[in-house]
Amino acid sequence: MIPGFEAIVEERIRKAQKKGQMDNLPGEGRPLPVEEIDPSNEFRLAHKILKNSGFLPPEVELRKKIFSTEQLLSSVASDTPEQARLQKKLTFLMSRLNMTRNSAATSALPSRYRNSIINRMS
Repeated sequence: MIPGFEAIVEERIRKAQKKGQMDNLPGEGRPLPVEEIDPSNEFRLAHKILKNSGFLPPEVELRKKIFSTEQLLSSVASDTPEQARLQKKLTFLMSRLNMTRNSAATSALPSRYRNSIINRMS
């Protein structure tokens, strides 16, 4: 944050609290919504601005598509062409999500192989 800016913000918040402007706000007493974006991400602010403008990062879009595909897959009867199609789509979406992550190589490996590789490398 800009030096000195934080002090100005804090002062304005204190004045608003004294005037009662912070009372009875929507959502008072409830936890703040959890951000969908990793807080350690250096592009967090840019992602938040884009989200507020109606745009989502590709990873979040993929997660939403994966979730909806999983929901559809759970509602489809077993051993049908529709189930096979949805399973292929889900596999494709998961592969794309893994490619967007920094740790794609490790997240795509089964845990037993990943642990073996980590042990050999250390």
